[in-house]
Amino acid sequence: MLMNPVVVSVILMTMLCLMRLNVILALIISAISAGLLSGISIDEIMNTFIKGMGDNTETALSYILLGALAVAIHKTGLADILARKIAKLIKGKSILLVILIAFISIFSQNLIPVHIAFIPILIPPLLGVMNKLKIDRRAVACSLTFGLQMPYMCIPAGFGLIFHNIIRDQMNANGMNVHTDMVWKAMLLPGLGMVIGLLVAVFITYRKGREYISEDIYIDEVACTLDESMNKKHYISMAAALSALTVQLTLGSLPLGALLGIIIMVLFRAIKWSDVDDIVSGGISTMGIIAFVMLVASGYGAVIRVTGGVETLVQSGYMLMGSSKLIAATTMILLGLIITMGIGTSFGTIPIIAAIYVPLASSIGFSSMATIALIGTAAALGDAGSPASDSTLGPTSGLNADNQHNHIWDTCVPTFLHYNIPLIIFGIVAALIF
Repeated sequence: MLMNPVVVSVILMTMLCLMRLNVILALIISAISAGLLSGISIDEIMNTFIKGMGDNTETALSYILLGALAVAIHKTGLADILARKIAKLIKGKSILLVILIAFISIFSQNLIPVHIAFIPILIPPLLGVMNKLKIDRRAVACSLTFGLQMPYMCIPAGFGLIFHNIIRDQMNANGMNVHTDMVWKAMLLPGLGMVIGLLVAVFITYRKGREYISEDIYIDEVACTLDESMNKKHYISMAAALSALTVQLTLGSLPLGALLGIIIMVLFRAIKWSDVDDIVSGGISTMGIIAFVMLVASGYGAVIRVTGGVETLVQSGYMLMGSSKLIAATTMILLGLIITMGIGTSFGTIPIIAAIYVPLASSIGFSSMATIALIGTAAALGDAGSPASDSTLGPTSGLNADNQHNHIWDTCVPTFLHYNIPLIIFGIVAALIF
């Protein structure tokens, strides 16, 4: 099992990232290593990798255009006004701000399903407030990742409904009859594990605070006396944001929604025509790295799939399970961690593991609810802590606006420790008690 190309590749990727090698280079090197270990020629590896990158082109374009929209909104001053209002609302209570950010992040997954699009708009203007309150940004990273991941696991709305329906459809397709309303019930315990992880991060691990260098105006008390009145540009910005959201919800297209938002701001002169180049460049600067990482991660996942290592890995795990449900649940969830870290998407992992896990779980005697918990937890494990997950890349894009937040050590490692460990524990418990 240790020489399985998926295992070797994920371990290599993790080590390279922890050594602070650029995530893109780490993914490319790890993909090549997986292919070579499987006996695939270097030409075929690169062809598969490049073709696989195409699977995430819409996501990449979405992030760049959303980044441009965020820069445009920021240029009008609307985000600054919002930041000052939040600063007044929390009245110097650092923990309240971190919890408030977690709630806003939760709403971005179901109530107003914009995913990570709100982060480059809201978080950079709040960095000065965080610096003044000496908030450890690792706590904020944990709160953001919590809000991006826990809702789709446990709440059957927005992205959560999509996640639950994928689990339902894939389990039904593989011979185990389940209903959508069973999924959230089975995922409550793993979700509780994430709640505990958040509380530990905010109230224990990172409560002490951290010093950051800042020249931001918000660290000064005079910020609270600045004009917060809304003008024409601000209302146009709000209309543009609402229009982008409406298009996303009605047509299902993030890129089209973001583009419409930018067009509205230009036509109604919230931003100048001459500033459009700078705004698009700013969008690429803000979100371009995320877009490209997602492209490369998709190529990496394509190579992982053609190696056949996933199937071999699960078969090797099956040999370890025996008839013990405890060993079986632990093995299946840990295998899910490796697979999801490798493929890079919890949603895209479900069809792969469901085809293998459903017959395995049935043969060992797991109920339908227990199997849902196994599949849902195993699929979700790669989001928190993965260097190539939008649930970690998104928080970093906002928190590193002033280059004082490291993606691996300040986002990925804290979220991995605080969420994946309790997810594994509570996922196993859920599988055993259902």
